[in-house]
Amino acid sequence: MRCFPSYLIPFFLLFWTAVASDYYERLILKPLPQSNLLASFNFKSNTNLSQFEAHNFRYFPRSLGQILQHVGTRELHLRFSLGRWDAESWGRRPWDGTKEGGTGVELWAWLEADTDEEADRKWRSLTNALSGLFCASLNFIDETRTTRPVISFQPEGTHPDSSLANMQLLHGVLPREVVCTENLTPFLKLLPCKGKAGISSLLDGHKLFDASWQSMAIDIRPLCLNGEECVLQIEQTIDMVLDIERSKRPRDNPIPRPPPAHDLKCNSTKPYHSGDTCFPTDFLEGQEWALDQVFGKPIKGACPLTGPDATPVCFVAPLSRDIYTTAGATEIKDSNGVTRCYKIPSDADFSMILPRMSREGEQAKSDADEMVKPETPLLYAERSFTGHGQERGGVRTILTNPSPDYEVEFVYMESLPWFMRIYLHTLRTQINNGASGHNKDVIEEIYYRPALDRTRGTQLELRMRIPPASAVFLTYDFEKSILRYTEYPPDANRGFDVAAAIITILPSTVPNAPYARAITSNLRTTTLLLSLPTPDFSMPYNVIIFTSTAIALAFGGLYNILIRRFVGADEGPDVSVSGLKGRIVATIITLSRKIKGAKGKLD
Repeated sequence: MRCFPSYLIPFFLLFWTAVASDYYERLILKPLPQSNLLASFNFKSNTNLSQFEAHNFRYFPRSLGQILQHVGTRELHLRFSLGRWDAESWGRRPWDGTKEGGTGVELWAWLEADTDEEADRKWRSLTNALSGLFCASLNFIDETRTTRPVISFQPEGTHPDSSLANMQLLHGVLPREVVCTENLTPFLKLLPCKGKAGISSLLDGHKLFDASWQSMAIDIRPLCLNGEECVLQIEQTIDMVLDIERSKRPRDNPIPRPPPAHDLKCNSTKPYHSGDTCFPTDFLEGQEWALDQVFGKPIKGACPLTGPDATPVCFVAPLSRDIYTTAGATEIKDSNGVTRCYKIPSDADFSMILPRMSREGEQAKSDADEMVKPETPLLYAERSFTGHGQERGGVRTILTNPSPDYEVEFVYMESLPWFMRIYLHTLRTQINNGASGHNKDVIEEIYYRPALDRTRGTQLELRMRIPPASAVFLTYDFEKSILRYTEYPPDANRGFDVAAAIITILPSTVPNAPYARAITSNLRTTTLLLSLPTPDFSMPYNVIIFTSTAIALAFGGLYNILIRRFVGADEGPDVSVSGLKGRIVATIITLSRKIKGAKGKLD
C-alpha cells in the first residue's frame, strides 16, 4: 500500500465527486512565503456522451461543443500561461503541474483521423475556430509550429481500444503570445454562472494579470465509471500567485507610497538600528489580508447550479491560523489538520478576514502557525543559451533531483523552430559526480525528428533517469539560419522566442513510494530568447530613395528633350530689356487713357 500525505486525500476524492455531479466548482487558497497567496479556481461541467452527440447541451458550452464535433476532437487541452513559477520558494506546482503550460499559448489534442493529411486538415480547422473563440492567435500555429509527440503525452480520458487506433496527437505552441483580458472574457463565458455568481465572481482581469504567475487551463476528456454512462467533462482551471501587499492597493490609487517614519516597524536587534536607519519587519510579523481586499470584491453568493452540500471555498493552512468569515457561512474542518472548507449562502456576499497574528508574548505565533511549509519539488529544471556570436550557439539544461532516496525518471521534450538547427552528435550529459559523455544510465531513449526549412521544426524527446541527490547537465550545439528579410517580425532586434521544454515525470516503480511519486506530474522550463543575424532594414529604404532620385533625373531630362520645342534666339519675340520696357510703358499708357475716359463719361 502506498503512503501519501493525508491532506491530499480530499483533493484526490474531488475527482470522483466532480464526475458524479453535473457541475462542480472550488476555490483553494494557500498562503506562500514572502507574502504571496496561491489561488486555484477549478470548474467542472459534465454532460452525457449520448446527449452530447445528439447536440443536447446543458452545462457543457455549446460554442465549444460544436467545434469539437465539427473537427472530430476526442480530447483537448488548452493552456494560457504568463510569468514564472518560483519552485525554490513556492515548492511544488499546483495540480502537480498537470494544469500548467509554457509561457504563451499551448494546445494539444487527439483528433480522429485515418491519415496524416486528414489530421492536418482538422488541426487547421481546430486552431482557426479556437482562435476566434478565445481571441488568441492560435491560427498562427502552422506546420512549422506543430509537432507529433511520441512519448511525452498520454490520453487522460477513457477511450475504447477501437478508437485509439484512429486517434492522432498534435501539439502546438505560441511562446510569443501575450495573454490578456481578451482571453479571460471568453473563458468566463464558458462557465454556467458566467462570472455573475459563485467563485468566478472574484475573477477580474486587473487582479489576474497583475499576478506574479498565472495560468488558465481548459481540459476536455471523456470519462467512464464502472456501471455508469460515459460523460464528457470540461475542466476549467485558473491558478495565480498574488502578492498580497500589491493586491491590497486600491485601484484608484495603485502607486505605492512610503509610510511615515513613525509608522515604520523596525527590528531593533539589528546592530545598525538607529533613528535614521530601519530594517522593516512587516514580512516577519505575518500576513494580514481579507478576501475582498485581495480580489477587490467579495464572492457574490454561491452558484445556484452547485449542490446544497457544496463547499466552494477551501483554505489550506494550519488550524491554528485565525480566520473570520461573513455571516451565514459554515466552516467544515478536515481531519488532516490543514484544510478548512466553507459552505457559503447563495443570497449573500461572502468574504473572509485573516488578521495579523502576534509574534510576541505568551501566545506568540510563528510561520508554522500561518502557512503549510511548501513541499519540495520532485525535480528542478533550468535552461539557458551558451556560446557567443551570430552563427552558432548551444543550449544547456540543468536537471536536479533533490531527493536523497529516490531516483527520478522523466521524458524531456523540446519543440524548436526550424531556423535553430541542432547537431544531435553534440548531445552530451554530465552528472555532478564527474561522469560525462553519452551516459546510457541517464538517457535511456531518444526520439529525434529533424527540421525541414520552412516546413517543420525540430522535435527532440529524451527518456532520462537521474540518480538520487544528483544534477545532470544536458547540452547540445546548434546553428542559426539566416532568414529572408520578409520573415522577420517588426521588432526583429528583440529576438525570437523559443518554446519552453516540457518535462513529464513518470510514476515511480519503487514499492511503497510516496503518493506524489506514484502519479504523473509535469513541469515546464522558462522560454528562451534567440538572437539571429539581423540585416540592416534601413538599406531597402536607402535603395528606394537612391533609385527614385536616379529615375527622376533620367526621366525628367529625357522628357524635356522629347516634349519641349527649341526656338532660336533670333527667331523668337524680342525679350531684351528695351523691348520689355516699351511694352510695360505702353500698357501703362493704355490703362491711364481708359481711366480718363471713364471719368469724362461720369461728368
